[in-house]
Amino acid sequence: MLGQPRAVKRYTARVRDDEGPLTGRIVELASVYGRYGSPRITGMLRNEGRNANHKREKRILRQAGLRVPRKQPRRGRLWLNDGSCVRLRPERKDHVWAYDIVLARTHEGLPLRLLVVVDEWTRECLAIDVARQLGSDDVLERLSWLMATRGVPDHVRSDNGSEFTATAVREWLGKVGVKTLYIEPGSPWENGYVESLNGKLRDELLNGEIFYTVAEARVLIERWREHYNRVRPHSALGYRPPAPEAIAAGPPSASLRAVKQRLPNRTTTA
Repeated sequence: MLGQPRAVKRYTARVRDDEGPLTGRIVELASVYGRYGSPRITGMLRNEGRNANHKREKRILRQAGLRVPRKQPRRGRLWLNDGSCVRLRPERKDHVWAYDIVLARTHEGLPLRLLVVVDEWTRECLAIDVARQLGSDDVLERLSWLMATRGVPDHVRSDNGSEFTATAVREWLGKVGVKTLYIEPGSPWENGYVESLNGKLRDELLNGEIFYTVAEARVLIERWREHYNRVRPHSALGYRPPAPEAIAAGPPSASLRAVKQRLPNRTTTA
């Protein structure tokens, strides 16, 4: 009467041998990384060497009732004593760096300022400095350390904050040979790479943690930065992390001694 083939009506789904272990691993990842959806979970499974299929992982997540919540509860931690990218796009590693200031607060309501530095080509988060106050001297200190250990970029992109437009910062960068790229006021999308990183930082960490001290914030944020660089799948990189540990770092573009020779003395530029 229905015109339905008998084979379809009598079909029963086959349960694969690895369905149980795969479901357990997906639930484990979703429990640890509550802000990750099925594409990122699939990317992590592939990075582990599993032959993952995004439709299958999505089905398992749906059957397990796991969804990315729109809001997440903030939680405190008990610690033991142990403790414009529109105008100029990056073309290679260390071509364009971008930095920005992110605001947060500790449990008692006091402000925290985070200096976030990212390589726009590799998407690697180079540093996140945490302090109550951050000025031009702190920016110079972080930039000088990064350039001495990693290399000197061609450009540095930022907004028009006083920490980045200070005379000492501009003169020092000019002596190093780095060109500054300042976005238009009120146009954060022109600094899209670091703004994207800031959004992930806030969504996956800042909105879900209660910081009681500056030291606690530094530990948690640095741990998230290492996870972001070495474990977290990045959609723009084919769901690969920006700087996985399995990839050995190649030789630097210039020796540390040559780079230090290019860096002017900060005391003479202040």
